[in-house]
Amino acid sequence: MLDGHLLLGWLSFTVIVYLLNLPGPTAAYFGLTGNEPLSILPLNSLPEENMGRAHYKLCDRLKLEKKQRRMCRRDPGVAETLREAITMSALECQYQFRFERWNCTLEGRHRANILKRGFKETAFLYAISSAGLTHAMAKACSAGRMERCTCDEAPDLENRKAWQWGGCGDNLKYANKFVKDFLGKRSNKDLRARVDMHNTNVGMKVIKAGVETTCKCHGVSGSCTVQTCWRQLLPFHEIGKQLKQRYETSVKVGSSTNEATGEGEISTGRSQPQPQSLPGLNDQIPRTMDLLHIEDSPSFCRPSKYSLGTAARKCYKDKNCDAICCGRGHNTQSREVTRPCQCQVRWCCYVECKQCTQREEVYTCKG
Repeated sequence: MLDGHLLLGWLSFTVIVYLLNLPGPTAAYFGLTGNEPLSILPLNSLPEENMGRAHYKLCDRLKLEKKQRRMCRRDPGVAETLREAITMSALECQYQFRFERWNCTLEGRHRANILKRGFKETAFLYAISSAGLTHAMAKACSAGRMERCTCDEAPDLENRKAWQWGGCGDNLKYANKFVKDFLGKRSNKDLRARVDMHNTNVGMKVIKAGVETTCKCHGVSGSCTVQTCWRQLLPFHEIGKQLKQRYETSVKVGSSTNEATGEGEISTGRSQPQPQSLPGLNDQIPRTMDLLHIEDSPSFCRPSKYSLGTAARKCYKDKNCDAICCGRGHNTQSREVTRPCQCQVRWCCYVECKQCTQREEVYTCKG
């Protein structure tokens, strides 16, 4: 786990990068797999007189396709929700991979080059992007930020007669419909496009599988004669954790053409000495909640077009230095740090802390 000051430092990290235009069949999804800049000015940074159409400018800055831009403009709440989805997905990706050689590098060409390939990391980017958009949209509906959706009405809850609907559930039904329409249908004529679509759907399915029903009892002395119930999504950190687990067990699929972007039949390599091909190109990828990838990932140890490498990366001596530093060893530096300590709440109403200084050792990978 991260200690307090490291977590605070991570949360304050700002992703400032503009994406490259990506060619080929994997271009133009959304979020970490699209062409949008990952740092978008908030709507309230625009002049007050322009606030009525401020979302138009944000929609334009997101570099959306024609249909996506039209969907973004028709509801003022969509633009801010899209921006929130990008930010949430980026931060969660970096959090889940903070101890790994690939730490979700999002700078410029590195991510663009990863998206051109069929690595496990590519699969995760597609899944976390669709999950982030679905989660953000469902929450935006229940928070009242959208004009075209409100709370979830949940008509399929069991024992509905015994429950009096209340609260404000996250509108996953609308979110799924919006995301599918927003992303659109992609060509499935080649292996890469089909795998990308599959991983996108996995992100949405993980959100759906994590819906929880929360109920509150009403009645004399808590007799629970009537229940108020609503449906809520899991916190996005939990979604990111589940997708990270699927990344770890991602299944490699192959094509009869042996080309990552070429047409061919699909075969999977799990628990089979010789992968079995599907009978035809038009057959669907097997229904599964596994993430799928086409190519083995690079080591990410040295600087390349896929990452900055791990030289000078901070590591944790007894946890991941050996793995992250790729056998090169690590440097140890001792430094003094000052942090708030012995904090107390004073009446009324502030927190008073002392400043404590201590020495700590910092470990970084050798070059």
